[in-house]
Amino acid sequence: MTSNWHNLGADEAIAKLKSSRSGLSAAEAEDRLRQHGPNELTEKGKRPPILVFLRQFASPLIYILLAAALIEFVVLRKPTDASVILAVVFINAIIGFVQESRAERAMEALKKLAVPYAKVLREGTTGRILSSELVPGDVVALEAGDKIPADARLIEAASLSVDESILTGESVPVDKFTGAMEGEAMVADMGNMVHMGCAVANGRGIAVVTATGMSTEIGKITACVQDVKPPPTPLQRNVARLGRYIGILALGIIGVLIIIGLVREYTFTEMFEFAVPAAVSAIPEGLPVMVTVVLAFGMRRMARRHALIRKLTAVETMGAVTVICSDKTGTLTESEMTLRQMYLGGRTIEITGTGYRPEGQFLENGQELSPLEDRDLRLALRVSAQCNDSTLRLEGDRHQLLGDPTEGAFLVAALKAGLDQKTLQKEQPRLAELPFLSEKRYMATLHASPEGKDGDKVVYVKGALDRVLAMCGRVLQNGALEELTPDNIAGIESKNLEMATRALRVMALAYTEDISAPEQLSHDHLRGRLILVGLVGMIDPPRQEAKKAVADCKRAGIKVVMITGDQKATAVAIADELSLPPGEAITGLELEGMSDEELNDRIEKVSVFARVEPLHKLRIVDALKTKGYTVAMTGDGVNDGPALRSADIGIAMGIKGTDVAREASDIVLTDDNFASIVSAVEEGRVIFGNIRRSVFYLLSTNVGELFTWALAIVAGIPLPVVAVQILWINLVTDGVCTIPLGLEPKHSNVLEEPPRRAKEGIVYRGMLARIAFVALFMAAGTFLIFRWELPRVGLDEARTMAFSVMVAFQWFNALNARSDRQSVFKLGLSGNRLLLGGIGLAVLLQVMVIYAPPFRALFHTVRLSANAWGTIILVAISVFVAEEVRKLAAPRIFAAGK
Repeated sequence: MTSNWHNLGADEAIAKLKSSRSGLSAAEAEDRLRQHGPNELTEKGKRPPILVFLRQFASPLIYILLAAALIEFVVLRKPTDASVILAVVFINAIIGFVQESRAERAMEALKKLAVPYAKVLREGTTGRILSSELVPGDVVALEAGDKIPADARLIEAASLSVDESILTGESVPVDKFTGAMEGEAMVADMGNMVHMGCAVANGRGIAVVTATGMSTEIGKITACVQDVKPPPTPLQRNVARLGRYIGILALGIIGVLIIIGLVREYTFTEMFEFAVPAAVSAIPEGLPVMVTVVLAFGMRRMARRHALIRKLTAVETMGAVTVICSDKTGTLTESEMTLRQMYLGGRTIEITGTGYRPEGQFLENGQELSPLEDRDLRLALRVSAQCNDSTLRLEGDRHQLLGDPTEGAFLVAALKAGLDQKTLQKEQPRLAELPFLSEKRYMATLHASPEGKDGDKVVYVKGALDRVLAMCGRVLQNGALEELTPDNIAGIESKNLEMATRALRVMALAYTEDISAPEQLSHDHLRGRLILVGLVGMIDPPRQEAKKAVADCKRAGIKVVMITGDQKATAVAIADELSLPPGEAITGLELEGMSDEELNDRIEKVSVFARVEPLHKLRIVDALKTKGYTVAMTGDGVNDGPALRSADIGIAMGIKGTDVAREASDIVLTDDNFASIVSAVEEGRVIFGNIRRSVFYLLSTNVGELFTWALAIVAGIPLPVVAVQILWINLVTDGVCTIPLGLEPKHSNVLEEPPRRAKEGIVYRGMLARIAFVALFMAAGTFLIFRWELPRVGLDEARTMAFSVMVAFQWFNALNARSDRQSVFKLGLSGNRLLLGGIGLAVLLQVMVIYAPPFRALFHTVRLSANAWGTIILVAISVFVAEEVRKLAAPRIFAAGK
């Protein structure tokens, strides 16, 4: 079946669908329902929760821990130690399950757009049926307020306009008509079509259904959303890569230990006694918990800056963004049409202020005017407020528009001059009107004369310049009336062109004082009688904070690309005002004609995409990702769902966004403001740096433990620390310090730094060298104290000393981890009070393990004397002193690869 319904005339479309203006018969509708299926959006099956939970165990690190638990239980006969290891595994699985089990509600939100009932014509009779029973060829009736139940070709339209913003991103309702169109057209340009899920704003219409269910435009988007899998985030890729490396390291260490055991003729039990603690020590069990908690706190910080996080990993991914693809309307702009300029009798008047807040000045040649003392300007503003069906009201500290955005711009301009619509309506009640019709393209209202003379009437008109000018015989020039001459017309058209090149939407204002006006206005009555007052130019202006945010992006090395459903000239003008990076501007039709290879070649040169459709946005995102960019995509409509899912970060608008966009996104902006995206980028960069601090801290513990085992095995002495003590160090001691490290305040303006490369890992070459540096101090200190104490106090107390010194090393290393370059004393010892609290808690917990009988039995410890603690602290502080000296002497020695 054809998809170019817009190219066919109304009767041709009906014939093609084998229908009629009186609709289908009941029998034919039933046959077509069987053929095409119900008019519903179908959903693919979801993964059962049990599979989501079991997937958490699919990790090399988990396999190693499970094997270690099995050996502890079966071979070494240590059920308590095995239970502790299994508890760690299950806690991590539960945390992962909670993260992943966020319901996929994008599909449900799309299904809400399906209309439950439709008014349909069958066999010449209008009835109300379930919209799921609609079939191609059905004739449906539409009126203001209706949601459109299926894609359809209009066959009748009376003042019909449709809000298509959820599908096309168009910021104002689209006027509809019934005539055929020529050539290819984007959905946003199909003026004779209506689409499922959009809403009728004004008027009424009759349409014949051309597509239902998954064949509709929304159905195609639904299929696209289902097929697009969100890419793994940089953090997920980094953690997975780190896990693989650690797993390989652990297996390699176990292999080496087995070889050593075979050479030394150890029994299998003895080899396992060495291998299990080594395997456990190689794995940073606290890593998943640390990442989750740090991201959760980051999520709270971002929420305070108007960015609600729906997926935890999005917190960190924002810090890696290198391209932001932003919608124009409402994100980069105010989403509130604003009068910028008026052209009255050869005079150009600029109007300041933005949005619906009635604050601003009227300037001529830079000099402020008093609008109420300027006759022409006062009349123009009176026409603006009176020939107007919208209202503006104050809600809290915001002005809210009830009605059309274009009319809102007129109302606000009048209010800036002190002309209130309600007051004017009392002075000049409306007596009659000609509503705006798409084929006429103007509106007229009849009022009592402002002079208050009995019987006097005045008509106010606003509309498209070509239509209004054609009805004018005279023009207002500096308070005097002049005949409209070819020279006047040329000057007016020249000004119109000038304003249009600035992407201003131009409309004309006119009036006539007419005693003979009939009770009901007619178009014929106005022809040739009107007096042109002037032209007005309006635009949806850029947000002031968006300009600063774009500048911040430039400094941060982030490219901003505008993607909009608006016209190309408008998009380019706004891009220039925002100082977007110079580049090409292309339309959806041009994009349609490009192959993927051509798009990939040009994508880095383009700054503006205009008149785009849903699949275009998806192609743009995919092309940028192919070039290695980490892409953030903003959106608010149904049309944005697939691209939001495909982008590395999907950002939905919280105020004007649809449920579909919000459910497909990772982040929701509560203020719909581009500046909030840049704030989220800043937080993301801070959080990534904090995750690196925490990972350094965790891995230096693990490597220090491994070095200790290596020294013990080479020396041929018992292990200084047993498996259950390692778990205590890795989970509890490290845990209470790792999370505060993840909340370290930022040390510098991170937006002054270039974005990190997408492939750049959490761990880099310099960090590995630094880990080895501090781990050697930890291993040497633990080994020496154990070797010294073993012949003097016996195995249990020597192990308790070694266990405690390794724990104390972590207390001091936590201070080291705050910065790889700056001294703790330069940062301020109290700069991270949470960390000081964490270290204090770690000290108390260690004291409990050494002195509380139940814990002594569980962790195989004995009581230590005060002298023993003195020795422990003296040895452990060496790692802090070494790092402070290193930061003073060679602060950048470990910066390679950062």
